[in-house]
Amino acid sequence: MILLFDIGNTNTHLGLANGRRVVKQTDVPTAAWLDGTATACVRKFVAAAKLDGVALCSVVPDITPLVRQAIAELGTLGPGPTRNKPHQRAELELRAPLELTPKTLRGVGIDYPKPDTIGPDRLANAVAARHRFGTPVVVVDFGTAVTFDVVDQCGNYVGGVIAPGLAAMTDYLHEKTALLPRIKIRAVNSAIGKSTEQAMLIGAVHGYRGLVRELIAELKHELKSPRLPVVATGSYAKLIAARLPEISAVAPNLTLEGLRLVWMAGTAA
Repeated sequence: MILLFDIGNTNTHLGLANGRRVVKQTDVPTAAWLDGTATACVRKFVAAAKLDGVALCSVVPDITPLVRQAIAELGTLGPGPTRNKPHQRAELELRAPLELTPKTLRGVGIDYPKPDTIGPDRLANAVAARHRFGTPVVVVDFGTAVTFDVVDQCGNYVGGVIAPGLAAMTDYLHEKTALLPRIKIRAVNSAIGKSTEQAMLIGAVHGYRGLVRELIAELKHELKSPRLPVVATGSYAKLIAARLPEISAVAPNLTLEGLRLVWMAGTAA
């Protein structure tokens, strides 16, 4: 099994994968790495799984060393019984995890002026989307920020778009105004709000769909691809995609799947 870490600003997404797919997933608050409680969560998540390796990507540099330390504390890997001692588990020191960067990337090329400034989660998304849909392809990741990532016809990551995330937008309204409440994002059917909360939800959910639809239209035009595949991932992907036929598929574990593919390609190289 491969242990996967997608370290985001709000949550760290954990995955266990085999050679074909991600088979288990959970989330741990990224802040939990600071007080040590995340390590216990990782141990519980891994349980008795026999690990073949570890891959990670991170957009929170201060947290990355804490995750590396937790990986080291997992102890040893058990690849299975040895030939001479069939009833004993062979012990192998846990090697350093594969950390996704432009230098370790496999599965897409990069055509971008400063590759080191690309969020590694965005590269993982690009790898998984290309593997699943071919090229060109666009990923929309609804996280703390919403990001659009583009793989062109040649199979290269060429850039994208960054906009405020849904929660960031509504939290900002709450923090910067005296009367607007903090709201929980959810589906809303009406286009006319009958309360402050409903009005905020309409502006967030319906308005956000408009933002996504317009950006997809611009990307289709620039890539000269009217049937451009668009795959959505992240916390609010299912909610926003519900009324957006422009989105081809929702893939909740896309980033983890990209990490799995990079790890597999790296071990095969």
